[in-house]
Amino acid sequence: MMNATDDVAIDFGDQQVPQKAIKHPIAIFFHLAFRITAVVVYIFCAFFSDSFVVNFIVLIILLSADFWTVKNVTGRLLVGLRWWNFVDENGKSHWIYEGKKGEQATRISPAESRIFWIGLIASPVLWLLFFFGTIFTLSLKWLIVVCVALGFNVANLYGYIRCKIGAKKGLSTAATEFLGQQAFRSFLSRATNQQPPPQQQPRQAVPQEPPSNM
Repeated sequence: MMNATDDVAIDFGDQQVPQKAIKHPIAIFFHLAFRITAVVVYIFCAFFSDSFVVNFIVLIILLSADFWTVKNVTGRLLVGLRWWNFVDENGKSHWIYEGKKGEQATRISPAESRIFWIGLIASPVLWLLFFFGTIFTLSLKWLIVVCVALGFNVANLYGYIRCKIGAKKGLSTAATEFLGQQAFRSFLSRATNQQPPPQQQPRQAVPQEPPSNM
């Protein structure tokens, strides 16, 4: 039998602390809130206001807030993805698609990832149905709103799909390439601006006429 005073070694190394399924509840709320509110307002806006201008402004504000939130906040927090662009000095736009790799990717919550992708895919599907509805009812003024909503939602969906399936380009790689290009162009400009010193041409001997015999 084991005495009460004997020390018992307990191994805590194999025990893992369970991670929370939802790590960013506020981000999830805003990821769904703006797009759900925009859909609800679009369906029931006639009950709130008869003015198309007011409804149009409210919907554009909600859609813009949703686009900015999903592109700049929730994608980075919930799935570790980000897409953006920068313009170089020549006015050329470069699109960058980033994603967490290795150990950082394992820290992403599967529950948050599912919520993110369900919201990201379901929203443009709904707006696509509204698009066909406005075509069949010949409601041209609401067609403008639906096209704006489709543009915002499809842009985010396309950007995050590019981040997910590939074409990922890290920020450091892009910055290194950009700085390398600038240094190479600076070197070429200096090399072309340096003109070689003028070379002195050798003097040509002038032939002398022989003296004439008188």
